[in-house]
Amino acid sequence: MIRFVTLFALVLLHFTALAQAKKSRQPNIILIVSDDHSAPFLGCYGYPEIKTPNIDKLAAEGIIFKKAYTTAPQCVLSRAAIMTGRNTLDIQMTRFSAPLDASVTSYPELLRKGGYHTGILGRSFHLDGNRRVPETVAVLEKYNLETFKNRVDYLKASGNRDTIFQQYTEFLDQAPKGKPFFVQVGYSDPHRVFNAKNFEPDPAKISVPAHWPDTKLLREDFAAYLGEIQRLDSDVGRVLEDLKKRGLDQNTLVVFIGDNGGALLRGKGTLYDLGIHVPLIMRHPGLIKAGQTSDALVSGIDIAPTFLSVAGLPVPKEITGQNLAPAFSNPQFAGHDHIFAVRGAHGQGLPTNSSNFDLGRTIFNKKYKLIYNAIWQIPYHPVDFAGQPFWLDLKQKHAEGTLAEPFDKLLFADRRQMFELYDEEKDPFETNNLAGKPEAKQIEHELKSRLQEWMIVNRDYLPLPIAP
Repeated sequence: MIRFVTLFALVLLHFTALAQAKKSRQPNIILIVSDDHSAPFLGCYGYPEIKTPNIDKLAAEGIIFKKAYTTAPQCVLSRAAIMTGRNTLDIQMTRFSAPLDASVTSYPELLRKGGYHTGILGRSFHLDGNRRVPETVAVLEKYNLETFKNRVDYLKASGNRDTIFQQYTEFLDQAPKGKPFFVQVGYSDPHRVFNAKNFEPDPAKISVPAHWPDTKLLREDFAAYLGEIQRLDSDVGRVLEDLKKRGLDQNTLVVFIGDNGGALLRGKGTLYDLGIHVPLIMRHPGLIKAGQTSDALVSGIDIAPTFLSVAGLPVPKEITGQNLAPAFSNPQFAGHDHIFAVRGAHGQGLPTNSSNFDLGRTIFNKKYKLIYNAIWQIPYHPVDFAGQPFWLDLKQKHAEGTLAEPFDKLLFADRRQMFELYDEEKDPFETNNLAGKPEAKQIEHELKSRLQEWMIVNRDYLPLPIAP
């Protein structure tokens, strides 16, 4: 009997040791989030006049996803999908100031249950509601709607560049030894207001996207945006250097992503490419072969299942994103057949223009993109830069009739079209609307049908795109 008990104890000890060894092999995870950052504005994405050596090095040591898109061109809606692995309609997060409901599980909670020490720090993560309006704050507090303090071990959501780095080092200092960790490090760059003057490139020497009017003031504004990204690169470098000094770089999955597109012409707040196409880079020396590029079609909802899978944890059935880990070793990994994204209310303003309030949906594959503007009568109004000198200058040129016709039609049409259809291969800047044209009838109907299915399944409140 004694020998049996001893044998049982040894077997139990063996399996306990195996379980502990498995836990110790779980990779640490760092998610670095830039704010309002469109692809391709990084050196590693092929934009020539920007210097981002730290992020470029991260990419060279890992994998770049060239076709990564957020589920919305706005931070709250997009971040909610990234945090949950579910689209914004599914989790009822289409209003800008909405807190993520306690009934919706975030992936840091699942990592925490799986043995991870978890944290969120730096720039506001935007998912506990908005505390700028006293009446809203009263509701948040009355119903205990600010939930993230209960979802992670460490939560600090404010601060400047130095404070963010201090929070990051404090989190790592507090992480229990021998326990894997997850931390989201959020930065404000390159969100407006642009103030990285010492990091700005020469406005005269940068390449302006071909669908933008090339004016002196626009160049100066765009150079200021690129300066913010170059400053961000130096902050990313500090994080990566500290990780290496601690000897943690070999078993840490480092991911860099933009939360949505930049506050640029036809960017943030729109469903055009610059509004939802973001950089996505991943590095882990033991999991990812260096120097890879993936053309897989990727959505923000894919981050959660990827992290859970890499951590060896089950992915709940309600998560609809795809695990991207197969792309680490399989160049043929294709990702999604189609991507969906939504445009909802933005900020705290009343619905006085399309910046504050717009409703739209998009579906696209690698070849074609359909945009459904549900309130198409409202003309385009820029998000976050309506008062900037370059935009006021363009408005003046429009009023005087001196703005070149292609730009005038793109930016200052009296009303938009309800449907827009673009050939992304032939027309990457999305300037030639094929919707309603006979030669595009079949693909337009196919995309509308797929969008209609998605809207029905996700209980969308907008009118369906196919008329009875």
